Amino acid sequence: MLIAQNLCKTYRRHAVQVPVLTGLNLEVRTGEFLSIVGASGSGKSTLLHLLGTLDAPDSGSVLLDGKRIDNLPADQRGDLRNRTFGYIFQFYHLLPELTMLDNVLMPAYIRQSLFNWWATRGQWRQRAEDLLKRVGLGHRMTHRPRELSGGEMQRTAIARALLMNPRVLLADEPTGNLDVESGGEIVRLLRDINREEGVTIVMVTHNLDIVAATDRVVRMVGGVITEDTPAPRHVFPQPRLAAV
Repeated sequence: MLIAQNLCKTYRRHAVQVPVLTGLNLEVRTGEFLSIVGASGSGKSTLLHLLGTLDAPDSGSVLLDGKRIDNLPADQRGDLRNRTFGYIFQFYHLLPELTMLDNVLMPAYIRQSLFNWWATRGQWRQRAEDLLKRVGLGHRMTHRPRELSGGEMQRTAIARALLMNPRVLLADEPTGNLDVESGGEIVRLLRDINREEGVTIVMVTHNLDIVAATDRVVRMVGGVITEDTPAPRHVFPQPRLAAV
């Protein structure tokens, strides 16, 4: 479904060049839950940004369904980011002045013209409400981020990422700011979404205790993939979300 071919990326800090990806190859299979692990600075987040067209490689290519996407015009890449990819980040990126419901609705605000928004706002609102209930936050729709825990904010961010029915979720350290219990709940939720809705998930993490939720683990070292193995099923704990 999603292929990285010989990706190279170098960042420049003043006169210093820092190579991050050095000829990386990866295939992401339709419907799988893939973990990308590695030490800090190994290029995990950079790879995720290139897969989702948030950044462009210096060389190499990214293909979706056999078609190259990294070199598309800006408006087409923007459309992909709104419709095909959903993003979950370590720091949530919720707007503090908005309610949880409005935060989840943000991708629809961006996608619609004013006329279309007014014509379809009821449908989008219903979907956002359904998603918040799906992630266990049906009682938090009118709250603002400052009133929620870290785990609740991350679940809101997951609902927002799902609003546009993406085919691929790209999750960058989604448990990095959470305690062990909350992190386990988030990964369990992602696994359920993957299995029940068939959404392909690519998750970057440094936490090896959570990769057993996934189907496959690839390890990055020095800007390339050095290992590609099934996930170790016996490691993952089994926390459950509280009932709504």
